[in-house]
Amino acid sequence: MLFDLAALDAQNTYKLLVSTVVPRPIAWITTQDIDGSVNAAPFSFFNAVSGNPPVVAIGIGGRAPGDVKDTGGNIRRTGEFVVNLVSDALAEKMNITAIDFEKSVNELAEAGLTTAPSAKVRPPRIAESPVALECERLVIVDVGIDRSVVLGRVLAIHIADDCVLDPARCYVDTHRLDLIGRMHGGGWYARTRDSFDLPRIPLGEWPQRKASAG
Repeated sequence: MLFDLAALDAQNTYKLLVSTVVPRPIAWITTQDIDGSVNAAPFSFFNAVSGNPPVVAIGIGGRAPGDVKDTGGNIRRTGEFVVNLVSDALAEKMNITAIDFEKSVNELAEAGLTTAPSAKVRPPRIAESPVALECERLVIVDVGIDRSVVLGRVLAIHIADDCVLDPARCYVDTHRLDLIGRMHGGGWYARTRDSFDLPRIPLGEWPQRKASAG
């Protein structure tokens, strides 16, 4: 079935996107405002988009037209943020930080989480998160009345010690990270435990494989 997005309203377009582009990694972003206050919130319009230079992209929306979320406002003002990744064990705490608290409320305290200092940027990272990406703003692209896409350059990566197999070779035990991803609807998520290995086929092997497949 074809859906012509020109004929759909924003809500239905959103429903189609989040129901099909799955699973999406979760950027649990910590920022610090110019007054020193720390904010934390999860975003699922997120991914790594470049390895050299290392760049991540996050889609951030406001609560209402012209009402930018605290995360977006802090990134605009300070140019720094940390993307913390979410393990299965932290899912419930991440969900607490998604509540639309007033700006004066510390989401991390409400969720019983602690922070650790970053190495390259001012905003702290979430100490319990198995992975934290310290980022500086490259550019913010406003794509709608209350939507923007943030491109951030990754300056440093923190990975839990027990998830690093070989520091010299940068080998990570990805399964041990036990990360989750965002799925469809109001509250569906996916675990990353069900994975399979499918190596890329070298060009030189393809003719023989194709012939063997009949």
